[in-house]
Amino acid sequence: MIHEVLRVGMLACNCSIFGDEGSREALVIDPGDDVAEILRVVERHGLRVKAIVVTHAHIDHIGGAGKLKAATGAPVYLNQNDLVIYDHLEMQAAWLGVPAPEQVRIDVSPVEGDRLTVGVADFEVLHTPGHTPGSICLWIASEQKLIAGDTLFRDGIGRTDLPGGDYRQIMRSIRDKLLVLPEEALVIPGHGDTTTLGREKEFNDFLEGL
Repeated sequence: MIHEVLRVGMLACNCSIFGDEGSREALVIDPGDDVAEILRVVERHGLRVKAIVVTHAHIDHIGGAGKLKAATGAPVYLNQNDLVIYDHLEMQAAWLGVPAPEQVRIDVSPVEGDRLTVGVADFEVLHTPGHTPGSICLWIASEQKLIAGDTLFRDGIGRTDLPGGDYRQIMRSIRDKLLVLPEEALVIPGHGDTTTLGREKEFNDFLEGL
């Protein structure tokens, strides 16, 4: 499976583009910005975007969803528990000192256990509240990859001091939803470098005692 990760926007959000070589179907995860660059990757591989999935409603992850939907016609997926955060997109933009992107209609609310199929690969939705109430991760068993959003980072976890954040909840999400996956699973966090679950179990101080 094709998988490219672009660091987009002023906060360098990791945007993942997955594409199936056979069907040419694609899934774009967290198009926070730089939509023209995302589209160049899609076009270079001859892909058709089937869905736009947003792990949570912070502007650096969802800011480009409207432009990408307009360009591809693909539906936007965002868990309904983050709609209240998405409704304050202008406030988020003001915090960062950037213009507010145009809001887009959310088409689907992915929930725990949902599966999105791209070619022969299943992307399983894991509802992992804590960073935000509607945060999700995506587990691709056939690829042994976890798209972790801002729930888990290399040597860190998502911040919980923003509206809707909950430290106890994010720790439960990591313990119950992520650490049960194979240790060799590659973790693509919302920002920064990739890691593995085994490495984080061993070296991530936040996970001590889980």
